[in-house]
Amino acid sequence: MYDSYGKIQNPILRGFHPDPSIIRVGEDYYIATSTFEWWPGIRLHHSRDLINWELAGYALDDPARFDLRGTGPSQGVWAPCLTYDKGTFYLAYTVVKAFYCNMYDTENYLITASDITGPWSEPVPLNNFGFDPSLFHDDDGRKYMVSMTTDHRVPKKYAGRLVLQEYDPVKRQMTGPVGDIYKADRIFLEGPHIFKRNGWYYLFSADTGTGEGHGQTIQRSRSIWGPYEMYKADFMNRESEDEAYSILTSRHHEDILLQKSGHCDLVETPEGEWYAVHLCGRTAKRDMKNPPDAARFPGQRRYMLGRETAIQKMRWTEDGWLVLDCGGNTPQSEVEPPRSSKPPKPAQAEQARKPACGKSQTGLVRDDFNASELHPDYQSLRVPMDDYHISLTARPGWLRMYGRSGLASRFRQTLIARRMTEYQMKAAACIQFEPEVFKQMAGLILMYDTDNYLYLHISYDEEAGKCITLLKAENRKYEYLTGYLPLEPEKPIYLSLQTEDGKAQFYYGYEENRLQKIGPLIDAGFLSDEACTEGWFTGTMIGICCQDLTGFGKHADFDWFELGTGYF
Repeated sequence: MYDSYGKIQNPILRGFHPDPSIIRVGEDYYIATSTFEWWPGIRLHHSRDLINWELAGYALDDPARFDLRGTGPSQGVWAPCLTYDKGTFYLAYTVVKAFYCNMYDTENYLITASDITGPWSEPVPLNNFGFDPSLFHDDDGRKYMVSMTTDHRVPKKYAGRLVLQEYDPVKRQMTGPVGDIYKADRIFLEGPHIFKRNGWYYLFSADTGTGEGHGQTIQRSRSIWGPYEMYKADFMNRESEDEAYSILTSRHHEDILLQKSGHCDLVETPEGEWYAVHLCGRTAKRDMKNPPDAARFPGQRRYMLGRETAIQKMRWTEDGWLVLDCGGNTPQSEVEPPRSSKPPKPAQAEQARKPACGKSQTGLVRDDFNASELHPDYQSLRVPMDDYHISLTARPGWLRMYGRSGLASRFRQTLIARRMTEYQMKAAACIQFEPEVFKQMAGLILMYDTDNYLYLHISYDEEAGKCITLLKAENRKYEYLTGYLPLEPEKPIYLSLQTEDGKAQFYYGYEENRLQKIGPLIDAGFLSDEACTEGWFTGTMIGICCQDLTGFGKHADFDWFELGTGYF
């Protein structure tokens, strides 16, 4: 969106939206982002001006063709590459089936469509050398796929390696030899894309992981098979030989807004201006860090929102290299918009800031569940929310959720959630639930993955009867932060949570405007990429859910769910 000075304000896609890939078709821009274990797969956004973005749907939404059951945290769909050629949209992507081991299972696929909203084709299997596949359409009609490749050997022979192979669109299969186009023993590259300009092939790749050292490099060659020369310039500050020559990075600038910047993709406007979208991360105002003795990422800052999508204006130098238009290689939080874009009128700007899900209630956006389908902004874990899980008609005006697997399940959870997009947020829900045993639960959840969450839920206790309690799960360590507080039967209960600067406070009560605190003020920084011991590529989600570990499918009814950003 625009800020008050008529500039684009980053991030343009806030909250968990990593690995952006962008194209322009006529006057329309589209971005595809990774979704990992969240269903549906591959989130698509649309814009006409690179400023205002709206959710256009998902590319992987057919359970007959796309199955994530059993997928581990932060596995699933990685780094989609969206391209367009001669009336057809192409989407290459990886489905990671095993990652936390030496021998990764990285299945690469390609789907096509004549319209961005689908229907998308049956997935075509590609080679599985590694992840981050990217399809390039050469001007002679030939097509090539470039991807990184993984090395399970101990020790590894290369720190980074990129491979290229031709794709036959008629036979719909990979063809010909597989060639290494980049090998290095110190500089790690991934997320590659190939572009062609003025007779040069440009290899545009993410470097140095996805943490605070992340960046973006560019290389070029007269042949698509290489050899490629890496762009090296004086403005690229390097403190060791292990650092890449990055045209964009936030490393060495811990004070700027957009940390972790890298994994770029390029687009040209109709007027010939160039922009790069890239992933980034924002920290809380207070210092949230892993302990110095943490098993993973000791002492590193924590990013609850996950990796987001930002945009930068670019330009080509006289000698044919791509650089930030503003100079240097540090990403900017405010960016000049395309010349063809005009600042919106105040009323339009205010409307653009409102999330498109339900109606506004005192700064929040409420979903009354009056529609025939769930709003597309919701996602579920691994499986779609079909009539086995939910119903919008069993009790009109309410969402009925049937209790299924437990929160640690990687198969059939009944859960819907939306992204945490700012460090100051509020969520609330009205629920009616009459559990009969302690294995039946339903409520409001602040969640990173199946091992890490804060869950305010209604259940049943042999002594307290119907009750409410607050559960904390941190890397498979479970702790109840309150006792089992009795509730009156047959009454709707209001649940609420507020987050501020990485801390969370929960509330409950029988009247919406008279809620009481439950549990302490919690440091929720453990719900972050850095703190979770198994998955570390997604972001915190806020939602509602229901479990019935008896197998009988006890249901909970939700009258509404609302979510908003800012202070309340």
